[in-house]
Amino acid sequence: MDRPLDETFRKQQIRKRVMQGGVALAVVVAIFIWVPGWISPSLNRNRIRTAIVDRGAIEAMITASGTVVPEFEQVIPSPIETRVLKILKSPGAKLSRGEPIFELDVSATTLALEKLNDQFALKENEQKRFKIDLDKTLNDLQTQVQIKKLKLEFLQAKTRQEQKLFEIGGSSKEQLRQTKLEEDIAVLELQQLEISIRNTQQSLQNQLERVATELRILQNERQEVRQQLEQASTKAGREGVLTWAISQEGATVRKGEALAKIADLNAFRVEATVSDVHATRLAVGLPVKIKINEDYLTGTVASILPTIQNGIITLNANLDDKSSKLLRPQLRVDVFIITAHQDNALRLKKGPFVNGEGSHEVFVIRDGVAYKTPVRIGLASFDQYEVVEGLTEGDEVIISDVRDFIHMKEIKVK
Repeated sequence: MDRPLDETFRKQQIRKRVMQGGVALAVVVAIFIWVPGWISPSLNRNRIRTAIVDRGAIEAMITASGTVVPEFEQVIPSPIETRVLKILKSPGAKLSRGEPIFELDVSATTLALEKLNDQFALKENEQKRFKIDLDKTLNDLQTQVQIKKLKLEFLQAKTRQEQKLFEIGGSSKEQLRQTKLEEDIAVLELQQLEISIRNTQQSLQNQLERVATELRILQNERQEVRQQLEQASTKAGREGVLTWAISQEGATVRKGEALAKIADLNAFRVEATVSDVHATRLAVGLPVKIKINEDYLTGTVASILPTIQNGIITLNANLDDKSSKLLRPQLRVDVFIITAHQDNALRLKKGPFVNGEGSHEVFVIRDGVAYKTPVRIGLASFDQYEVVEGLTEGDEVIISDVRDFIHMKEIKVK
């Protein structure tokens, strides 16, 4: 049979349990108070990059890839389908105006020119013959007209004489009528002959014009072949450097195919390519900066190609110093197209802490603690951002990658 617990013992047990609960509660409170301080996140300054917000001018830029090319480059095409007999100049050679580069096979073109000359001579003879025939025919017809006119005058005089004789009774009415009829016939014959002259003259004139047209066509063809023969001499059109040329003697070349390229290496421009996402911001006349190693050249956008290929826009930039010693053909350069400019702006050095214009959250270091701060970024240049709001001049900002702790409100910086 169980006995009831002693009252003193029961009270001791209750006090013991209360004390154990209080100790446990104190431990929990201590953890909540002290442990966050012990495990609070921190950053070592040696592992982050920071920058100070300053004030000054900033330019918004679009970054493009560019290639330095000669400002002038002459492509020499083959004027005829031919064969390269001899290479007279090699790439890199300096050329004077009129200096030949190749010797081409022009035998077929020369033969074609001779054939055209023969055809032209035949047509000239045909034209001369038509002119002689026209003159002879017209002379014969004019003689006949004169004869008809004389005959008509004779008949008119005869009619007048018969009329007077008839009036005095010296001729019959029938004889007067016969004379008048002969006069009318002579008038009709003269009219018919004059019409025949006009028709014959028009017909011969049309034939002469046809022959003249054929002569003009032959003359144009002959002139074209002569020009082809002249161009087949492959002479340099101006002073320059031969940058490319067909390298194999005996090679067959089609009409219009490039034989060589001549460039003026005293002046250059830049061909640049940029993504079409910037299409609305591009315009002719925008200033550009060309980065060559650590140096910069300035210029302007001269032209923008209207077509977009595979999402790429191509543009040409003229340089202010187009003969700079830094320029070399086919040199790859960075092109910065300046689309906007802002004076006296808050500026912050670029880094991976933000990815462009718009609203972002950054960490500003004050008294050894980095505080998350909302900011708005404006213009973006090659190496700086414009700070529109959220920061003040002199603020120290973490500009390295902050993705790992962007969820935190503050971080200690050691």
